[in-house]
Amino acid sequence: MSSSTEGATRWLSATEQLAWRRLAAVLLTLPASMDAQLQRDAGLTLFDYLVLSTLSEEPGRVCRMGVIATRTSSSLSRLSHVVSKLEAKDWVTRQPLAGNRRVTMVTLTDSGMRKVVDSAPAHAEHVREAVFDVLSTEQVDQISAIGAALLTRLDPGHQIPQTC
Repeated sequence: MSSSTEGATRWLSATEQLAWRRLAAVLLTLPASMDAQLQRDAGLTLFDYLVLSTLSEEPGRVCRMGVIATRTSSSLSRLSHVVSKLEAKDWVTRQPLAGNRRVTMVTLTDSGMRKVVDSAPAHAEHVREAVFDVLSTEQVDQISAIGAALLTRLDPGHQIPQTC
């Protein structure tokens, strides 16, 4: 918690309190909505889908675990657990990087790619309905800018790696 130089509590204004409560509600309800849609339509969690879709967008459908963790805002421990679950379904494989056994590479299998391709249309539609259909183009730009500002404050080193 940040405080002023006098040590007094910097309470939220009524406008800030309303904005905070609305943001908190979105932070809690949106992931649950995404999870529910993906579970119902594809048998996936949102995090499962983010891992699979991240791999689907890479040349050769392969990426370092550390890069996937960064792109999905996850810990390596959580990612490792989910990759194990996805491996058991034959959607991904993992192996050490040749010449550097400390780096683990994850590869999306053909069946994993089919899962992404089959899951993506309904998920994209749900994202559109839940988020973008109720926003103007200007509001979409504002959300992007707000997200960037908040990420800069919350995770100053947060940079999405460009390559796997």
